[in-house]
Amino acid sequence: MLDSIKDFASEFFVTGDPLILGAQVSIAIAMVAILFVLSYFKKWGWLWREWLTTVDHKKIGIMYIICSILMLFRGGVDALLMRLQLAMPEMQFLEAEHYNQIFTTHGVIMILFMAMPLMFGLFNIVVPLQIGARDVAYPFLNALSFWLFFWGAMLFNVSFVIGGSPDAGWLAYPPLSGLTHSPGVGQNFYIWGIQISGIGSLATGINFIVTILKMRAPGMTLMKMPMFTWSVFSSCIIIIFAFPILTVTLALLFLDRFLGTHFFTLDAGGNPMMYINLIWMWGHPEVYIVVLPAFGIFSEIAATFSKKKLFGYKSMVFAMISISVFSFFTWAHHFFTMGSGADVNAFFAVTTMAIAIPTGVKVFNWLFTMFRGRITFTTPMMWMIAFIPCFVIGGMTGVLLSVAPADFQFHNSYFLIAHFHQVLIGGVAFGYFAGLYYWWPKMFGFKLNEHLGKWAFWFWNIGFYVCFMPQYVLGLDGMTRRMYTYDFDMGWGPLNLVSTIGGFMMGIGFIFQVWQIAYSIKKNQKDVTGDPWNGRTLEWSIPSPAPLYNFATLPQVEAVDDWWEKKQKREQGIAPPPAPPLEPIHMPKNSGIPFIKSLLWFFVGFGFVWGWLWMAIPALIGVGICMLVRQFSYDTDYYIPVSEVQKAEAQARGAAL
Repeated sequence: MLDSIKDFASEFFVTGDPLILGAQVSIAIAMVAILFVLSYFKKWGWLWREWLTTVDHKKIGIMYIICSILMLFRGGVDALLMRLQLAMPEMQFLEAEHYNQIFTTHGVIMILFMAMPLMFGLFNIVVPLQIGARDVAYPFLNALSFWLFFWGAMLFNVSFVIGGSPDAGWLAYPPLSGLTHSPGVGQNFYIWGIQISGIGSLATGINFIVTILKMRAPGMTLMKMPMFTWSVFSSCIIIIFAFPILTVTLALLFLDRFLGTHFFTLDAGGNPMMYINLIWMWGHPEVYIVVLPAFGIFSEIAATFSKKKLFGYKSMVFAMISISVFSFFTWAHHFFTMGSGADVNAFFAVTTMAIAIPTGVKVFNWLFTMFRGRITFTTPMMWMIAFIPCFVIGGMTGVLLSVAPADFQFHNSYFLIAHFHQVLIGGVAFGYFAGLYYWWPKMFGFKLNEHLGKWAFWFWNIGFYVCFMPQYVLGLDGMTRRMYTYDFDMGWGPLNLVSTIGGFMMGIGFIFQVWQIAYSIKKNQKDVTGDPWNGRTLEWSIPSPAPLYNFATLPQVEAVDDWWEKKQKREQGIAPPPAPPLEPIHMPKNSGIPFIKSLLWFFVGFGFVWGWLWMAIPALIGVGICMLVRQFSYDTDYYIPVSEVQKAEAQARGAAL
């Protein structure tokens, strides 16, 4: 009996690696500490009522952002471990298998569990406020989307200490990800973690398209929408077409592993290249899913801190919609070397070059917006300005990669690694950092400390170039990705050492950001204006943080940058029209079903990961019961009476004036 338990435990838990043992101990201590704090301060009820069951888009946005910061820490540590391993020739810091696991989890976490939730967090917090809505179109679905993301991310991350992490790369190409070459449960964790969170992402895309189309304030036509909202709309169009491809692809891969089908193996007529085509039909649009909202953020920041209208509003809208369409016609440039022939390669080379045109248009829009503007160098604006040269270099190296004959040289090399980090860090991460700094006062009612923010900015930016510029040269020198060590006589040591130093500089930048948040919370210098940046769009017309109902009365929109235009009229002595009388406000009630249902999906996934149908099937039944309970729930909404709205407005406006 005891031997059976030992055998099970040795297979169930990851053992034998001191780094993972340290992580297991740390996780156990952190969990005990959280449980103790919640129990000691009697916060379980508060946690359930205020957060776990909330359907408020603002709180859901904050939870997304907290998760993304934690995932940035996890993915960042993975990156530093890889850089330590590569800092010197013939390093023995990590074993080959452990290195494979780390680069796999780093890629998945940074794209799907850091960038995506940070993006969804900003969607949730900003979009309803920008379009003058009181919530998203489907608040219940919004909560379900978050909890599906959360439990999917937990399922993926738990593989770090239970069962073993996946190690077949962030896109899990078969046959390496098949049962023959990856017999452990790591790939199952990969499939089910991404699958569950991906369904949540798809639901979010649907939710925000409906929200933007149906819930805009009176007078806000499509061509009067703020540019960030346009970017969210463009991104969500891609989501609803791209994520079903991912769902089907992962389902087929799981069937290959679980039932022995042969969709992606050469046996019985399968084809691994079909998987690669399918995964990139999702994978390349995914890049635009995460980068388009960053373009929207930069547009808002450039206009606000230049004190000018965004240059070329219509061309910017056209560019974003063009990118959302073109993004589905470029996927094969990721594998020009597969041997599709000159015609196919030429088509995808041309489409890849063509998508650079609308992307370049936006750079000129931002530059001309700043031209002769009264620029204020706040932290969000500094991130915006730093983005432009970084993204131009990333875009130009991308065009180099789109040249099919040249790509045969660059393919799978560190040149490619440097390129996509240039785009994803310089474009996406810098953009979302800028957005966090910009909308932080609206979320929490106080600004982040500028002095510490600028230290973080410089460490991130200098570290970025020190880290990734040498990697272009390493790629041209022949260093390929996913190699865990190299010989001394290859001559790659010095540049790899420099790159590692740059990576740690970015790590210091992250520490400054955490310090900045902690310091700003402690100082808590409240924003009493509701409009600390002299903003242009509707979210700055209400107190910070925004009330539960967002707007006491729905605003009447007359122009692009409506809030800015109203302020200008007020300065000219033109009085605004009287506000309509207050009315009871219709709001959705909180619900525990999204949390419980998503937790049950976690157990469904965990059961299938280990082949434990005794766990997966009852959990699936539980999911069905949750759907039935929701179907027959009728007490799902309520009205905030006028007296409460008056009281809340008096308190908020009193603080704001």
